[in-house]
Amino acid sequence: MALHYTCRHCGVKVGTIDSVSVYSEQLGFQHLSQEERREMISYEQNGDIQVKTICEDCQEALERNPDYHQLQRFIQ
Repeated sequence: MALHYTCRHCGVKVGTIDSVSVYSEQLGFQHLSQEERREMISYEQNGDIQVKTICEDCQEALERNPDYHQLQRFIQ
């Protein structure tokens, strides 16, 4: 099982955790609401987990342009 982190705005691969014994408490998933979990976490048939996050570039763009928060994708 691996966890793959991908930016939800630009699609860039942020990182991967290759571990067979990682608990959601170690990753902070317990702090997410059910809706946030549905939006951010998906499970692959091979057991891998896809997590949508925000990369540093998109975070900086959001900080400079707060109106971008209204958009699902702002980087083309």
